[in-house]
Amino acid sequence: MKKVKNNSQSAIFFIFFTFLWITSCSDDFVDVDSEDENSEDFFNTEAEYQDALIGAYDLLQSTYINVMLGEIASDNTLAGGESATDVPGFQEIDDMTHTPVNQQLRDLWSWMFAGVNRANYIMEFQDKIDFPGKEEVIGQTRFLRAYYYFELVKFFGDVPLAIDKRILFGEETSIDRAPKEDIYALIEEDLSFAADNLPTTQAQTGRVTQGAAQALLGKVYLYQDKFAEAANVLDLVIAGPYDLVTDYESIFEQEGENNIESVFEVQYSDEEGAGFVCLQCSEGNVAVGFNGIRNYSGPLFDSGFSFNVPTQEAFDAFEAGDIRRDVAILDIDAWAAAQGATFSTGFEHTGYYNRKYIARQGDLNTGDANLTNPNNYRAIRFADVLLMAAEAHNRKSPSDDTQAQVYLNRVRTRAELPDVTATGTVLTDAILQERRVELIGEGHRFFDLVRTGRAAQEIEGFTTGKHEVFPIPLIEIQLAGNRWQQNLGY
Repeated sequence: MKKVKNNSQSAIFFIFFTFLWITSCSDDFVDVDSEDENSEDFFNTEAEYQDALIGAYDLLQSTYINVMLGEIASDNTLAGGESATDVPGFQEIDDMTHTPVNQQLRDLWSWMFAGVNRANYIMEFQDKIDFPGKEEVIGQTRFLRAYYYFELVKFFGDVPLAIDKRILFGEETSIDRAPKEDIYALIEEDLSFAADNLPTTQAQTGRVTQGAAQALLGKVYLYQDKFAEAANVLDLVIAGPYDLVTDYESIFEQEGENNIESVFEVQYSDEEGAGFVCLQCSEGNVAVGFNGIRNYSGPLFDSGFSFNVPTQEAFDAFEAGDIRRDVAILDIDAWAAAQGATFSTGFEHTGYYNRKYIARQGDLNTGDANLTNPNNYRAIRFADVLLMAAEAHNRKSPSDDTQAQVYLNRVRTRAELPDVTATGTVLTDAILQERRVELIGEGHRFFDLVRTGRAAQEIEGFTTGKHEVFPIPLIEIQLAGNRWQQNLGY
């Protein structure tokens, strides 16, 4: 099965009636109980817990916006598009001029809290009945809650905290933003529970495993500079069933989905289309259409809207001989000349495209190719785990630079590059540079720069003390009765 999604008619009706929260069209981040479905009468069978869990997985598909913003906000890409007014929210974030009325940030806030609320709906009724394997259902649920909360704390810092209960309509006026330390504490608890109660493999592709929980926990530790804790848990992942695939180019093709390098992958499909009025409703990876080549005609690729275009500086960041460059970044002028392809140029045209996530011909789209692309998002790759572990060992006290070099050089060997022998802060720089070129186009760069204190020197327009986080959407502050303080500088 391609994805963890609505795999039964009952699940479709469950999600529609129970979660009256089509968040791209809603006015807040709270849950509204439907008169058609009484929550107290649900969770009477294992199947109903599984249906609710599918609903919690569903919001992962909306994280395409998180990935795009993680690149556009960084020094890796420019917003692009058709013109300077095409999706203004992207343009503002690219220029570091975003405000509390940015639509894309509001979407992200709403969609991630939708995920939190769906997970908390299960947790609210976690003790209603018992059945074999319930601990694993709760483990998956708590991983998903942690995943959504981690996205929220990365983007916004302090956010409202709900534990084992939904935020219902009207309650938002009495809930404060919790310190990010409290959010991280819940995330750590959730992921530790998940790691203790999830299997190493799953029969259904796309469901969370022990390795995914451990890897995300290691990342959460890294973001808090808990380097020793990060090193310990990431070592466990590295000792597990994962490995680097031999052919780097194959990772981002359809045949490379859910391979031995995939620790956690967001599943997409072309089964249901959606219009631009409700992008969260799409089952496909919307980012693929946004990233695509404008008015393209030629072999291999399909057209798109030319957003999120890599910069010349990002292209030049690769060392000579690095086989990853031409897999990660498409030089459209060179490609067109070699293949006889044609295309048109959009706003901020750089000559480059995010090759990892642009549409391929034969992607089996049955709806709008820009909304139903089935290209999965490789959310946590084993290469990412190796580089996180390398950084953790290098930056912990006392450091273990020998182990850090081993992990770093595993990634470099696949890229056909020589080993790094540096130590100390020079090794730190080498690891962070390796993260850039290994993971370019995958949404990590902005947050790597922020958490290591390098954003101001790398991102034009970045203001220290302000742009480390994004503004809380103004409408959410208003709906909360103006009880929340806006992030500093906004």
